[in-house]
Amino acid sequence: MCTTTDTTAGTPILQFGTSRFLQAHADLFISEALALGKALGRVTVVQTTDNPGSSVRVKALATGTAYPVHIQGIDNGQVIDEVRWSSSVSGALRATEDWPLIRQRFAWDAQVVISNTADTGYVVSDLDTPEALKASAAAPASFPAKLLVLLHDRWQANPAAPLSLFPCELVSRNGEVLRELVVGIAEQWALAPSFITYLRTTCRWANSLVDRIVPQPLDPVGAVAEPYALWAIERQDGLVVPCEHPAIVLTDTLDHYEHFKLFMLNLGHTWLAERWKVDGRDPEETVHHAMNDPALRQGLESLWEEEVLPVFAAQGCLAEARDYLASVRDRFLNPYLQHHLADIARNHEEKKRRRFLPIVEMARQVLPGLAQPRLTTALAVQ
Repeated sequence: MCTTTDTTAGTPILQFGTSRFLQAHADLFISEALALGKALGRVTVVQTTDNPGSSVRVKALATGTAYPVHIQGIDNGQVIDEVRWSSSVSGALRATEDWPLIRQRFAWDAQVVISNTADTGYVVSDLDTPEALKASAAAPASFPAKLLVLLHDRWQANPAAPLSLFPCELVSRNGEVLRELVVGIAEQWALAPSFITYLRTTCRWANSLVDRIVPQPLDPVGAVAEPYALWAIERQDGLVVPCEHPAIVLTDTLDHYEHFKLFMLNLGHTWLAERWKVDGRDPEETVHHAMNDPALRQGLESLWEEEVLPVFAAQGCLAEARDYLASVRDRFLNPYLQHHLADIARNHEEKKRRRFLPIVEMARQVLPGLAQPRLTTALAVQ
């Protein structure tokens, strides 16, 4: 039996994933844009897994009623503690139970697809075969194969209709990565070359970066989130965005936003974790506590100012980098967010390699001779 047969009809946005992140990010943006007449329409959410927690959220989302997003933190130096209500979700479906209805909705109604399918979302399953294309088949096991079946249905029913896909998984060049996964399955299944051309030319696969800390769910649906939010989307011809919103930025330089996040927010977290480990600091110390230690705060500020920002200045984007850093500073000072350095320090050596080494290598290319003693010392410590 379908979860719902009415509230999802005609919705132009199909979302794969029920996470609290999407509830407080894309879904909230769309809700706020709808109130201003600046969104395509409402959202149908699809649960792609059998996770019990997701099932509880789907049951609540299926009602189509508004849910709360509690915003807590610092914004431009001001404390924010407020509840916003999101009403963009019209209903929810389960892939395991509602697959025929999802296939119908996708073929005719969808204009935009949003996904956030967690760490294993891009893993392709050996269980998925061309049998999944049959009208009577159950939903494939993996998300890329599910998407392939839906796109194949749409190509057969509505081949000229444009479609924009917005993966929100934290994968660099996520749109291109997901496209190539889907194309790879299509080639493995020996599907028509014209369909593969459709995947590459009619469909618009957006590369994007999402950024918002959503530390806590609300029961049964909703979330607690920080004030800062960003959805940076790489501009391309024919791309249709789900809504207009101040947190959505269309850019020709997505790599700058990826570098800002990696080399200021992520690097800052990992440098604080390095000091926590090397100095043997309090096991319960949080980022907020660390930022209120004058010596530790000064060390981090000097790291950003002397070893990171000059690299962005050499690339001609210092003003944008300083604006982003101001938001990072507010986020680190968020008194509501209990972000423990012990948690950040997990897989610490790998994080140092991914967050410290590239900015050192970039400096060698664009600013030879720049001293980066804190970063190089940390990289030398095992």
